[in-house]
Amino acid sequence: MVRRPVAWVVAFVLFVEALGVAALNWFLGVVVDRQNMSLAGLDPGMMSTSSKIGGIVFGLYFALCGLVALLVAVRDRAPAGLGRILLISAAVAHGLLGAVVWGLVGPLAFLSMVVVLGLVVLLLMTYDGPAGRSADAAFEGGAGGDGSPAAPPVTPPAAPTAP
Repeated sequence: MVRRPVAWVVAFVLFVEALGVAALNWFLGVVVDRQNMSLAGLDPGMMSTSSKIGGIVFGLYFALCGLVALLVAVRDRAPAGLGRILLISAAVAHGLLGAVVWGLVGPLAFLSMVVVLGLVVLLLMTYDGPAGRSADAAFEGGAGGDGSPAAPPVTPPAAPTAP
């Protein structure tokens, strides 16, 4: 199926994005520091430091999201709890970033944000099934990963007949 490869691709993309975001913010902090630029009288050293700290924080955030996707790929189970919340927040962040970069950077950056957004949403939707069961067992209706039998099929009641 497509579930595990999507999870592997999402993990790889999020790890690369984590490195890219951290490196870009670090580079911008170095540029601000070396050119001694100031914005409306703000301290250039503080701007440089905050850019570097922000890059590290967002890089760690995307790396943590990548780790969740990697665990989904290895375990072949749906993300649960905090992992699911992290992936949903990463999807929202990519949607918002995509809306912003269209005007600031251009259509290619927008397209890359939308592709990552689509991959994260696809990861979340392909593992949408009962909790505690493997994805294949939930899809096929077989026994769960814990050895419990599959639930019997639900049949609708018979239609009433007129006398």
